[in-house]
Amino acid sequence: MSAFLRFAAVTVLALCAAGAGTAAEVGGVKLDDKISLSGQELVLNGAGVRTRVVFKVYVASLYLPQPAKDLSAVLGKGPRRIQMNMLRTLAADQLVDALNEGLAENNAPAELAAVKPQADQLASIMKAFKEVKEKDVVALDFVDGGTRVSLNGEAKGAIPGEPFNQALTRIWLGDKPVQADLKKALLGG
Repeated sequence: MSAFLRFAAVTVLALCAAGAGTAAEVGGVKLDDKISLSGQELVLNGAGVRTRVVFKVYVASLYLPQPAKDLSAVLGKGPRRIQMNMLRTLAADQLVDALNEGLAENNAPAELAAVKPQADQLASIMKAFKEVKEKDVVALDFVDGGTRVSLNGEAKGAIPGEPFNQALTRIWLGDKPVQADLKKALLGG
């Protein structure tokens, strides 16, 4: 093999290796395989497309310190991130209504009552967005015992309490998830 062919082969292999594992693509959205949150590396556990009726709404992704296959394992790991890469523009009220619906479906009335002040705080933070546009990124980070909300990498608010974050996580991973195939995808299935 000539020196040029060897160089070309090594270059192609290096480029392939560099591309492998750097990003996943779901629903046309490139997702990082790893992120850093509060100084800890998190890995992409899974991702999928949230649809409503026939509309693709967002790509949801779950980042954890180590892979997990069920809700209890996810809740046992911190920090963690649930990320929504928007595929369409929504009014903030639509997003808040969907989150409140998911909270009600996946938490007992007593659990819901216990986190109502935090749910109201999340609603206030998100209503301040006015709307989320196609390609916006909403991140819900569980770190230091609370939930940090960001829009396009900009911190928008923090909500204290692990019970609230667990209630929020159940929207996607609870017994009555917002979408069964999305739950499966987030859990790496």
